[in-house]
Amino acid sequence: MTTRDITPHDVSAHDVSTHDVSTHDVAALAVRIRAEGDVDREALAYVRAKVEAALGRPGLPAVGGEVRVVKASAHHAEQPWSAGAEIRVGNTLLVVHAREATAHELADRLQDLLRGQADRAVHRLDTARRAATPPPWRRGESGGAMA
Repeated sequence: MTTRDITPHDVSAHDVSTHDVSTHDVAALAVRIRAEGDVDREALAYVRAKVEAALGRPGLPAVGGEVRVVKASAHHAEQPWSAGAEIRVGNTLLVVHAREATAHELADRLQDLLRGQADRAVHRLDTARRAATPPPWRRGESGGAMA
């Protein structure tokens, strides 16, 4: 089983047997896509596009991490495509696992899961950043004045 990293410029530039180690930056997005097994370049390009769509949008803090795409070599497997992602969005670690029957279904599922977790992480950061009104003993608003 071979492992290789794919970037968009690698899709048509290199032979499938090469081992490319690089990242692709889109507005502070540095996510490495790794492939194991019999994964074709078109499938990896589609996965990369879906990951970039989920994580490369405005309003997200710096994003970095790795997505591993695996195609099982057993022909009898019902869901031969699987992926695992460990992505850091700001200070939050997103961990996503998915299994599907086709590469396109896997990429679509990854996009949904990553977008949902990233949205929740950003929402938690926003709500934590908002300062609540301090309690009355810390000169916050109250019904009565403190002496």
